Amino acid sequence: MPPRLSDRSAERAESALLYELQPVVEANLHRHLGVAKEWFPHEYVPWSRARDFEGPMGGEAWTEEEATLPEVARTSLIVNLLTEDNLPGYHFAIAQFGKDGAWGTWVNRWTAEEARHGIALRDYLLATRAVDPRALERARMVHMSAGYDRPDGFSALHAITYAAFQELATRISHRNTGRVSTDPVCDALLARIAADENLHMVFYRSLVDAAFELAPDTTMRAVADVVTGFEMPGSTIKDFGRKSAQIALAGIYDLRLHHDSVLMPILRTLRVFEREGFGPEGEAAREELAAFTGRLDTKATAFTDRRAAIRAARAKQAATAAG
Repeated sequence: MPPRLSDRSAERAESALLYELQPVVEANLHRHLGVAKEWFPHEYVPWSRARDFEGPMGGEAWTEEEATLPEVARTSLIVNLLTEDNLPGYHFAIAQFGKDGAWGTWVNRWTAEEARHGIALRDYLLATRAVDPRALERARMVHMSAGYDRPDGFSALHAITYAAFQELATRISHRNTGRVSTDPVCDALLARIAADENLHMVFYRSLVDAAFELAPDTTMRAVADVVTGFEMPGSTIKDFGRKSAQIALAGIYDLRLHHDSVLMPILRTLRVFEREGFGPEGEAAREELAAFTGRLDTKATAFTDRRAAIRAARAKQAATAAG
């Protein structure tokens, strides 16, 4: 079926906006390359703790007793790694918007940096024998076989806006996972990865900021759509709901962090509630966004209250059992 006229009009408008953003992409690409620090995954992996696994090498089969990291840290590390594993899908999604010029250069650079994260995480988990290697590989096969698709109807501007929020969310997840791991090596590795994710967030956020100046109503609509429909890219991982609940209960990533440390900082930096010059569509999108963030704040408070009650009940049970 050929594209509808409205689809063609939207595509032309999107192409025009991306063309106008090219100087901003180029400037931010140069800024990123100037501040990004070279680092090597192998330097963050404790290879001295590694030994052969069962199989052709004739090593030892993995056992649960070898997993010395807290269970929630292992769960979060696996979710983060499987998310990184779907990088080919993410690359394809954003490369569709252009493979030439500054955008094409950025897409390839970003992909290379993200691939480094997956390499480092997997090497760490296997060298320390922190997880069942066969279960990890099976999970990777299942997750990658399902692939990754951008939400239907999302434009290039939506994709850029989503990346700004998602990169910051990923940074926080990595950083907090390192802290709960109780392993200084893991903490240092995830801090290094988190630093990359923060630079990625700054790049995408800068593009959204520039888009507000070029097309305020269109950009406000994209921000509202992304925030109200936000899902982490790993949401298709098997048992993601159970895993994310465990991660939230541990305080690694939860509604309060999502509201206070991801959504609101970016929205404040972009000045979405202070900007002027919106038309009816932009104002409607802004009102929708304000209402949503208000509801999310209320839900975050309810969640933290429930979590505190659960933790108190567990502590009481533990004290009773110990006595």
